[in-house]
Amino acid sequence: MFFMKKSKKSDASHKNAMAYDPALQEPVLRCSICTSEQVAGFRDKKTGVFTDVMLIRSPADLESFRAQYGIQEEIRRIY
Repeated sequence: MFFMKKSKKSDASHKNAMAYDPALQEPVLRCSICTSEQVAGFRDKKTGVFTDVMLIRSPADLESFRAQYGIQEEIRRIY
């Protein structure tokens, strides 16, 4: 019978983080005109496919998204 040590869980903020490649993707906010909902994510520059990362409910959420992925530039909005 084999016994294995449990691996340490990584930090929760990095657990759900996806890889972001600035050469292939651009950060965008997908905004709804009707409900004012905003979703932060990445749009593939070649195909235009949007991958959502997190719901933005406040300016603090947007700053958290920026900090998590190291985004300094202005984030474009798409509707």
